[in-house]
Amino acid sequence: MSKIKIGLFGFGVVGQGIYEVVRKSKNAHAEIMRICVRDPHKPRKVEADPALFTTSTEEILEDPNINLIVEVIDDAQAAYRIVKSALLRGIPVVSGNKTMLAHHLPELIDIQKTRGVALLYDASSCGSIPVIRNLEEYYDNDLLLEVKGILNGSSNYILSRVFDHKDSYANALAQAQALGFAESDPSFDIEGYDSLFKLVIITVHALGTYVDPERIFTYGISTIHDSDIQYAREKNVKIKLVAQVVKVSDEHFTMFVMPEFVNPSKYIYSVDDEYNGVVIRGECYDRQFMFGKGAGSLPTASSILSDIMARQHNYRYEYKKMNYMQKPDYTTDITLKVYARYTETDVRGILNFSKIHEQYSSDESNYVIGDILLSELIAKRPQLSGKDVFLANIPIFFLNRD
Repeated sequence: MSKIKIGLFGFGVVGQGIYEVVRKSKNAHAEIMRICVRDPHKPRKVEADPALFTTSTEEILEDPNINLIVEVIDDAQAAYRIVKSALLRGIPVVSGNKTMLAHHLPELIDIQKTRGVALLYDASSCGSIPVIRNLEEYYDNDLLLEVKGILNGSSNYILSRVFDHKDSYANALAQAQALGFAESDPSFDIEGYDSLFKLVIITVHALGTYVDPERIFTYGISTIHDSDIQYAREKNVKIKLVAQVVKVSDEHFTMFVMPEFVNPSKYIYSVDDEYNGVVIRGECYDRQFMFGKGAGSLPTASSILSDIMARQHNYRYEYKKMNYMQKPDYTTDITLKVYARYTETDVRGILNFSKIHEQYSSDESNYVIGDILLSELIAKRPQLSGKDVFLANIPIFFLNRD
């Protein structure tokens, strides 16, 4: 078996994890030949031979001994340039950069096909949980109805502290930052963008269709208030940040990311702390559930290692569903049932609810529960950005299947 000789881009938390797992794996038949970083002299927890480091992208891409690029840097545009350049040169790539992939996947898929080269990225969506490989191989048919889950560990840790330990949101966020689960600027996680980009990638493999992130309704948890938490507790539910893609007919599917009221009968109700959980639903197999750590150095590195070892057998994604004769089209002409809490923002004046199920007003806050088109939420999203507004989805899909 020929040896995989790796050019590694990035030596942060994940890059160091990859270096460790490659060294520890007795059967990987892989070796890291060079490591490209911005600063070779930066102190790091994991020590590597200084001779491995370079600051030159071209030095790695032009090395004839390197037969696999592994990219785990935090700059999406730089990652795009590296990955595209490698693929155009016929060098296979393993990447974990969800932001880059979510914005450039159609082009990168086309390059793979025209150049006969592989790009693997299971680590980009849910860390150690092999969602993409399962969707690509096991669920490679048109019976799939829904992929839904908790795709971001940082926001889930915060909400777990709130609901399971009765912490305040502010304390839970501070604790997540102290433990390294959330960045000093946590907006990428708590505003839902991390989940959004993962959902875009997952949908390509679930239904064979790419949807630009700008077209998808995304709403996070940064404005959650004690009154929302209290309401959820009174209803015996938890609030989770949930991403979902749902086939609503043979011809159409929809997708969105937003907080959701989750009742105890659902699998994701018990997904706590920094863990991720994904439910895959189909016509003939009802629900199947995958659970695991969705981020972190070693969990993500283990997923990268799986892709590295897959290349030993020349594995590549076939994108079978993209070649189906009849792929469903994305639609936002779908009615959702939504909880909207507000104080000063005139939510009732902004949103055109087709039906009101429940409403409440007080001096401190107000809420309304009503039916509304997803297209309406997308159109009015800029007007719902006030800190006094919080939205949550009340599930309506497949309730009779649980």
